[in-house]
Amino acid sequence: MSLTPKSSKRGRFAKVSPQVIHLGGEHTVTGSCHLLQISSLNILVDCGLAQGTDAVCPMEKWPVQPRELDYVFLTHAHIDHIGRLPELVSNEFHGEIIATHPTKALLGPMLRDAMGFSEKTDDQAARLSQVIDEQSWGFEYDRRFDLKNGVRFTLGPAGHILGSCFIRFVSDDPPWSVVFSGDLGAKNTPILPDPSIPEPCDLLILESTYGDRLHEERKDRVRRLGKVLTSAMSDGGKVFIPAFALGRIQELIYEIDRLLSDRDFQQQFPALNSQSAIRNPKSGLPVFVDSPLGLEITEIYSSLAKYWDKEANDLLYHGDHPIDFDHLYAVKNYHDHLKLLELPGPYIVLAGSGMCSGGRIVEHLKAGLEDPANDVCFVAYQAPGTPGRDIIRYGKRPGGYVCLNGERVTIKAKIHVLPGYSAHADQNGLIEWVESMPEKPKAIKLVHGEPQAQSALGSILKEKGYHMLMN
Repeated sequence: MSLTPKSSKRGRFAKVSPQVIHLGGEHTVTGSCHLLQISSLNILVDCGLAQGTDAVCPMEKWPVQPRELDYVFLTHAHIDHIGRLPELVSNEFHGEIIATHPTKALLGPMLRDAMGFSEKTDDQAARLSQVIDEQSWGFEYDRRFDLKNGVRFTLGPAGHILGSCFIRFVSDDPPWSVVFSGDLGAKNTPILPDPSIPEPCDLLILESTYGDRLHEERKDRVRRLGKVLTSAMSDGGKVFIPAFALGRIQELIYEIDRLLSDRDFQQQFPALNSQSAIRNPKSGLPVFVDSPLGLEITEIYSSLAKYWDKEANDLLYHGDHPIDFDHLYAVKNYHDHLKLLELPGPYIVLAGSGMCSGGRIVEHLKAGLEDPANDVCFVAYQAPGTPGRDIIRYGKRPGGYVCLNGERVTIKAKIHVLPGYSAHADQNGLIEWVESMPEKPKAIKLVHGEPQAQSALGSILKEKGYHMLMN
C-alpha cells in the first residue's frame, strides 16, 4: 500500500515517494511487520511472529532482503511484534534496532524465551540474543531524533504495555510524515501512563484489534474478577488465568492486590479479605505466578518505576508495592509446578501462554478443565486457531472439548471472558485517539485487526470525514 505508485525496483530504490508495504499483520492481529521506504531508507516497523492461523510473508519474498534494511523500529516487546528478529539477524540484517528504553530492557528475556520453543540450540539462541542486544538501542519518549537522509522520528507513549510506543516519521525530501500507532492501550490501565497524542501526519497506520467492540470500565472489570474469585472460594475450585508473561501478568497482580487492599473492594468482597484467609493461605485464596518468564518480567517492571503512571508510583511511595502482596507465590521451577498441579483448591494460577498454545497453562488446563468446580478466565484476545479460542467457542456447549498437545479434553469448568482486561483500546478509545490529533491525517490505513473489526471501525471513521485507505 502506498499513497503514490510504487517503485518497480527491488532492493535499493531510487528516490521515490514514500510507501508502506505490509509484510504481516495487515488483516490479522499477530505477525506485525511493515516496511517503510522513505528518502532512500528501508525501515522495518516491527518484526513479529504469527500465531494461530495468522500468516506473514516469508522473508525470501520480501521486496527487500534483511541485509538491505537500514533500521528496525519496535513498537513494543510482545512476541507478535518482535519474534522474527532472530530470523532477521540470521538472514544478515546488520542495521540498528530502535525502541524505547523499557522495550530494550524487555527484549532479551522475551526473545530468549521464544527461542527456547524453537529448534535452535542453546548456543545458537545465546549468540543471536547477544547480536540483537548489540544492535539494539533504547530511546526516550517524546524527543525528536535524527536518522539520516533528512528523516526524523519521535516515540510516543502508547499505553499498551510498559515501553510501548507509537512512532512518527518525518522526511524533508519529499516533505511527508507517517505515524504507526503500534498497539494502543486503554486509558486508566494499571501501571501505565495513558496513550499520548501524536502531532499531525500525512498517513496514519492505525491498529484495529477491537475496532468492533467496547470494553468494560476498569472498576467494572475488577468487580467481575472479584465475583469470579469469590465464587472459586465458595466451591473450592481453582481459577486458571492464561496470561501473557509481559504486561498481563503484572496487570493482574496489580488488580488482585487492589481487591485485597482497597477499602471499597474489601467491603464488596469480604470473603477475599478475611483475616483468616490472609494469615492462612490454605483457607484463603493464594495466588501463584507459574511462569518463569512472567516472574523475570515482573522484576524488570519493578526496576522501571520511572515509567509507571502516577497512581502506581503513589502506591509505591506510601509503602504499598503495586505488583507484590502477601500470599503471592512464585513457582520458580518445574518441580514446584508439578507439586502445584496436585495441590487442592481454592487458588489462582497466572500462567502462560496467553492463548493456551504452549507453556505451563496447558498442563493446568489438561488437569483441571474437566472439573466443574474450576474456572477459566480469559483476559486477552484469542487468535483464530488457538486452543484459547476453541475453549471460549466450545466451552459452553454440551460435550464441548479442546485438543491440548494432541489430547482431547472435555470442558466442564466454567469459562469467563473478561474483555475489559484487553491491553488494546476499544472502538471508542481508538476513535477518541484519532479525533484528539490536532489535525486530521490526510489518510488512514487500518491494520492489526480481523476484517469485521476493520470494517466496523473504518465505517465510523469514514462517516466522521476521514479518508480511509482500503485494500
